[in-house]
Amino acid sequence: MTTSLADVASSDATLRAFLHGLPGVDRVGADQRAAMLSTRSIKTTAKARAIDLAISMVDLTTLEGADTPGKVRAMCAKALRPGEDAPRVAAVCVYPDLVAVAAEAVAGSGVKVASVATAFPSGRSSLEVKVADTALAVAAGADEIDMVIDRGAFLSGDLMKVHEEIVAVKAACGAAHLKVILETGELASYDNVRRASWLAMLAGADFIKTSTGKVSPAATLPVTLIMLEAVRDFRERTGRQVGVKPAGGIRTTKDAVKHLVLVNETCGEDWLSPDWFRLGASSLLNDLLMQRQKLATGRYAGPDYFTLD
Repeated sequence: MTTSLADVASSDATLRAFLHGLPGVDRVGADQRAAMLSTRSIKTTAKARAIDLAISMVDLTTLEGADTPGKVRAMCAKALRPGEDAPRVAAVCVYPDLVAVAAEAVAGSGVKVASVATAFPSGRSSLEVKVADTALAVAAGADEIDMVIDRGAFLSGDLMKVHEEIVAVKAACGAAHLKVILETGELASYDNVRRASWLAMLAGADFIKTSTGKVSPAATLPVTLIMLEAVRDFRERTGRQVGVKPAGGIRTTKDAVKHLVLVNETCGEDWLSPDWFRLGASSLLNDLLMQRQKLATGRYAGPDYFTLD
């Protein structure tokens, strides 16, 4: 971190002053720019490349109370072999108690194992429990931890508590990457999305993530745009690159391509990689595979051609 930001989190007062000193978000402008970029049309060869890139960025996810080891193994098999000649997905994302199952299923493949932790999805627990939850998931084989911030603390103005929790969870991650979930649908304003993005990055996040998928609205294009602007500006200020992961409600190839256009136009090609941009989804992969086959053969696959998610 550069000297100009080295002391930002030295006290609650300096942290608050910095975050509330960030430029305000022009809500109308953000909505209009996201809407404009969503109309961009990508055809033929470029579309085929975009579909394969989107597949390679998917965090294939199951986060249900009814998840079983068998369901996770089946999801991992799909992650490794999504379709004929299709690239593997970036990661599989599961609850902590199923990390070991997923890690065994994808061992040696390059597909990462991500796990939600820190009292997901509410974030309502003690720091000790959150750190222990994270450490157990990493010990079981998680390569990435998706933590959720305490929105109650953030919205009530206890910014230092949120910062300190992220720092502590990052330390518990060890070599694993940390994705910080902002749950933007509960943050009330675009200005808060920008502040939360910077707060997470200042505390050491490797990725910032829109949503748990359990709250509506989840990943909207304007919110993703604001987060992309934040990581772009953060790199310009500090030299450190941070990734972005929209999650929740991204179900179609059109949705995925709109997000890729947004990344390219806002941050540039440096972020057009699974290392720096992910799509958290469960049903998206099937639509990408169907559109991929349509481009290759001129016809859609039947409804029973791909496994159900």
